[in-house]
Amino acid sequence: MSEKLLEVKGLQTKFSTRFGEVMAVRGIDFVVEKGDSIGIVGESGSGKTVTALSVMRLIEKPGIIADGEILYRGRDLLEKSEKGMREVRGKKIAMVFQDPTTSLNPAYTIGNQINEIIKRNTGLSGSLAKGLAKEILYKAGLPGPTKVMKKYPHELSTGMRQRVALAMALSGEPELLIADEPTSALDVTIQAKILKLFEKIKKEKELSMILITHDLGVAAESCNKILIMYGGHIMESGRAKDVLTNPMHPYTKGLLESVPGIRLDSGERLKTIEGRPPDPTKPDQGCPFSERCPHAMRICGLKMPKFHKSENGGSSMCWLLDEKAPRSSFDSFLGGGRL
Repeated sequence: MSEKLLEVKGLQTKFSTRFGEVMAVRGIDFVVEKGDSIGIVGESGSGKTVTALSVMRLIEKPGIIADGEILYRGRDLLEKSEKGMREVRGKKIAMVFQDPTTSLNPAYTIGNQINEIIKRNTGLSGSLAKGLAKEILYKAGLPGPTKVMKKYPHELSTGMRQRVALAMALSGEPELLIADEPTSALDVTIQAKILKLFEKIKKEKELSMILITHDLGVAAESCNKILIMYGGHIMESGRAKDVLTNPMHPYTKGLLESVPGIRLDSGERLKTIEGRPPDPTKPDQGCPFSERCPHAMRICGLKMPKFHKSENGGSSMCWLLDEKAPRSSFDSFLGGGRL
């Protein structure tokens, strides 16, 4: 029987700006079960990182979590005090941030920083903390951890800094690891090594993971479930193999068709999604993707669609799946075949 580790219900996170109120996350729901690797995929500005920061309770003013529940093992993290959250961060849920350069302090050595994290998460200090630091740096794929601990962040490559950030996140033995674009600043060769490292550590530590990425290839390689985000909404969710081979939302299909190598014959031009993302200060009444969707119907711009269960067991927030939608529109979306 599956075990729920994290359950997000109706999460809304907004920011006050001089241009107006921005609702970055608009009432999303998802579940992370023990052992899951969930990929949250979408364009920049879709709400992926804000979702992760909301789970960690790291939203800073002028941002606030306006509504919803974030249940970790059945207990709402939004009801915890900041002191209570410090017992969760690092020890229960840990996060690897997008840019390891900005998450490491340039004024202190790697050893100083990782020892401080270990002391906070485990209570260990002195030689015991140093010994554990060497162990987790080695497990994070850093040979010669003693030398690494004496270095400053700027003396390491981007790939090495990412491994240090991973080691620091693992120091508290968390159950859930959130990785925000962990390969975006790396070249292709190092990306593959980092992804293999994440998978190895996940298996060894029996971790659950949320992987935030704009790269469908990364999600395909590393995740068993995928959430597609757009305009602060989850547009589609399901098992990774189903979402990637049988997409049931036009936005998902558009993302897949814009990836080189997917149904791209020699000489065929790479497809793009026409138009621009919606203005976050002026949310539409209908589907946020309606103005860019080649299959949009009149109702799409007037009313927000409900989630519909798709044939593959996933969910899609699209009017094309509604029982009243014209069959011709649905067939047009499928295009005579599936990916």
